[in-house]
Amino acid sequence: MSVPVPGPRAAPPGEARTLPQPRTAAAPSDGGLSLLVIEDDPAGALSVPEMLDASGKPVRIRTARNLTEATRLLTDDVHCILLDLALPGACPEAGDALDTLREVLRLAPSHAVLALTAETDAERATEAVRVGAQDYLFRDELDERVLSRAIRYAVERKRADVAQRQLSESRLRAQENARLERGLLPTPLLDGSDLSFAARYRPGRSRALLGGDFYDTVRTPDGTVHAMIGDVCGHGPDEAALGVELRIAWRALTFAGLSGDVLLSTLQRVLEHERANEEIFATLCTVDIAPDGRTAGMFLAGHPTPLLVRPDSPLPLLLPYEDGGPALGLLPQARWPRHELELGAEWSLLMYTDGLIEGRVGAGTQRLGQEGMAELIGRQLQEGVRGEKLLDAAVREVRDLNGGELTDDVAVLLLDRGPLG
Repeated sequence: MSVPVPGPRAAPPGEARTLPQPRTAAAPSDGGLSLLVIEDDPAGALSVPEMLDASGKPVRIRTARNLTEATRLLTDDVHCILLDLALPGACPEAGDALDTLREVLRLAPSHAVLALTAETDAERATEAVRVGAQDYLFRDELDERVLSRAIRYAVERKRADVAQRQLSESRLRAQENARLERGLLPTPLLDGSDLSFAARYRPGRSRALLGGDFYDTVRTPDGTVHAMIGDVCGHGPDEAALGVELRIAWRALTFAGLSGDVLLSTLQRVLEHERANEEIFATLCTVDIAPDGRTAGMFLAGHPTPLLVRPDSPLPLLLPYEDGGPALGLLPQARWPRHELELGAEWSLLMYTDGLIEGRVGAGTQRLGQEGMAELIGRQLQEGVRGEKLLDAAVREVRDLNGGELTDDVAVLLLDRGPLG
């Protein structure tokens, strides 16, 4: 049985037409399939047969005479579009029929589209599939069986195409994130040093985005070991890319002989030129350890202060943070004072980003904080946990206290000297 497709009211003459935005198709639900027919036959000669979907429910049919009407009717529950290519003046908003098809594909990138044409116009039908339609139908074969099968096939094929594209995009993002992570987390250059090095990095994967935490450690020809850890505000590939640039710039400037306030001022200029907008800033902590390993100079740029562990102290010590300088990118003429550190013969130095201390403690609003983190590390040390196992245990306990994965990235760097590590 065939019934004429009812059409909505025509757009009033002179009605302003705005450029429609793309719509997203919903997966077929218990309500069955819905078909949108775009045709412009004032006589209503085009008839679409009544159909049942695979579950036995009637296929809902609505019609539009032009793209303006189609946009109104293209709700989320529409699963397939049947576009008549052969009828004259199919869509006044576009040029020829294939231009109309391209516009429909732009408006509904995730919807299945069927092209309808005359059997004598097979070449255009084939071109429609090349342009992006899932299939084509000839008007003379528009019966219930053929159309019902074509709709189901087009919907499933489009769904498979969308899933494949999303999988490909996901793989590309994973590859991009892997490249950025390799840039953020380099291999330390400590040849000739008696220091032990360990680091851990845990992205906040719940965001499915890479953050801007970064670190590096190098030994210069004079025997000084330079360690750095930083965090670009925000989350995503832009912030991660800026973190990579800052880390590479820090390594290059350090090998060029710059250190301390001069190095940080230069890094600030790099950030100012490379950041996407003026609101982006980065925190940084650098430590320059003397060749004998007993003393160091520390510079803070809005970053949490490191933790020092020594055998003569029962608890880890939070290094001084008073008079630290601002984060990079906040003040044009900023300065960063040097803090002199007495390390001793045996020690461990823990540097970290704020993701380690901003996790919650239990179900309330209390944050772990630096003091809580120092107590946590102290308990691990009393249990004899050292080195890389200490980092693993610390990150795991912080996550457990938070009640699940942390929302921010976590980077932790550990330098050890002597049996303490």
